Amino acid sequence: MTGDKNNKPVQKSIRARLVGNFIIIILISVLAFEGLLIYFTRFYFYGNVESILTNQVRTAADFYAQYFSNVSLEINIIDNTDVFWRQTNAQVQIIQKDGIVLLDSEGTGSEQKVQTADFKDAVQGEKGVWTGYIQGGGRKEHIMAVAYPLKADGEQVGVIRFVTSLSDIDRIIFNISGIFIIIGVVVVLVTIIISVILAHSIVHPLRDITSAAGMMAKGNLDIRIKKGRNDEIGVLSDTLNYMVTEVQNRERIKNDFISMVSHELRTPLTSIKGWANTIIDDEFTDREIIQDGLNIIVKESDRLTNMVEELLDFARFVSGKVELDRQETDVSQLIDYIRKHMITRAKKENINFTAVCEEIPETDLDRNKLKQVLLNLLGNAFKFTQPGGNVSLRAFHDQGQVVFKVEDDGCGISSEELPFVKEKFYKGKNSKSQTGLGLSICDEIIRLHNGELTIESRQGEGTVVTVKIPC
Repeated sequence: MTGDKNNKPVQKSIRARLVGNFIIIILISVLAFEGLLIYFTRFYFYGNVESILTNQVRTAADFYAQYFSNVSLEINIIDNTDVFWRQTNAQVQIIQKDGIVLLDSEGTGSEQKVQTADFKDAVQGEKGVWTGYIQGGGRKEHIMAVAYPLKADGEQVGVIRFVTSLSDIDRIIFNISGIFIIIGVVVVLVTIIISVILAHSIVHPLRDITSAAGMMAKGNLDIRIKKGRNDEIGVLSDTLNYMVTEVQNRERIKNDFISMVSHELRTPLTSIKGWANTIIDDEFTDREIIQDGLNIIVKESDRLTNMVEELLDFARFVSGKVELDRQETDVSQLIDYIRKHMITRAKKENINFTAVCEEIPETDLDRNKLKQVLLNLLGNAFKFTQPGGNVSLRAFHDQGQVVFKVEDDGCGISSEELPFVKEKFYKGKNSKSQTGLGLSICDEIIRLHNGELTIESRQGEGTVVTVKIPC
C-alpha cells in the first residue's frame, strides 16, 4: 500500500501551471533582455574607448609621418619621445616590426617581443585592436590595445601602440549591470504577484463551475452557475446552465412520455379486456354484442400495434441501426398506392382528398420508408381536418429534387408550438398523437435520404408539410 501511495502521480493544479508558465516566460524574457542590455552597454563603452584610442594613435602616426620621417625611428625615440604621448593618457609603445619594444611610456625598452593580434594587424599595415589581460603589479589587469603602423616616406618602419586599462570601464559596466539585474528581479517579483492574481481570477470561477458541475452530476439540477464575466469562462457557465436546463426538460419530457405511454397502453388494453369479459359474460348469446366487441378489440389492437411500431422505429433510430433499402422507384405508382390507401378513410370521415403526381423521373429511395412518411403526414392532416375539409398530396420535380407536399385546411399549429413539433416526444396542447414520435421519425427518415422536411402552418388556416429529396 505504501508503494502505491508513493507511486501515485502528483497532480498539478491549473493555478500552479499558469503561474509556473508565466514565471518561465518572464524569466526567459527578462534574462534575454538584460543580456542584450549588458552586451550593448559593454559594446558602447568599449567602442568609445576604442574610438578615442584610434583617433589618438592615428594622430600620433600621422604627425610622425609628416614631421619626423626624415630621421630614423631609433633617433626619434631618443630625441622626441614626448611627441608620442603628449596627446594621450594611455600607455604608449613604439615597436619594431620584429616585435621588439623600443619605447614604453611606463618604462624602458624591453627585449620581450610583442605578438598580440593588434600588433600583427599593424605590421600588415592595418589598424589592430586587442582586448585581454596582462600580468602587472602582482595581479591581472584588463586592457585594450590599439596598434597602428608608423611610416616614413611611405615605408613602414615600426608600430605605435596605445594601451589603456579597462578597470574603470569594467567597474562602470558592472554597476550598470547590477542596476539592470535589480530592475529585472523587481520585474520578476512583480510578475509573479500579477501571475498569482491572474491565475486566481481564472481558477476561482473554474472551481465554482467544477463544484456546481459536481452537484449537477449528483442530481441537483436546480443549481445554476453565476456568470461573472463575458469571456470563455462565462460562455462555459452559460453552456452548463443551458445543459442542465435541457436535461431538466428532457427529464420532464421522459417522465411525461412514460406517463403518456402508460396511459395510452392502458386505455386500449382496458377496452380489449372489458369487451372480452363482456362477450364471455354474455356467453356468446347476443350476436350484436359479439360483433361490436370484436370490432372494438380489432381497432384497439391496431392502435396498440401502431404505438408499438412507433416505439420500435424510435428505438432503431436512436441506436443508429436503421439502414435505407434504396431502389429505383416510380413515384407515380407510390402516390397511386397512397391514394388508394387513404381514399376509404377520406370518404368515411367526409374529407375531400386528392393525390396528384406530376411527371417525375425514377428516383433512388427507400419506397417503404417514404410510404411510412407520407402515410404518417396524411394521417396527421386527417386528424386535424374537420368533416367537409380538404387534404391534398402533390408530388412533382423541382431543381433536381423530388418534392412532396401535404396540405390541409384544418385547425393549424400555433406559432408557439410550431418550432417544437418535430422534437421527440413533443405533443402539442391540441395534439391527438399517441406517442409524440411520428413527426420526429419522419424527419429522421428524410434526413437519411439527405432530404429536408419543413412545416408551415397558421392556426385556424391549415398546414403545409413539404418533403424534398435529391434525385
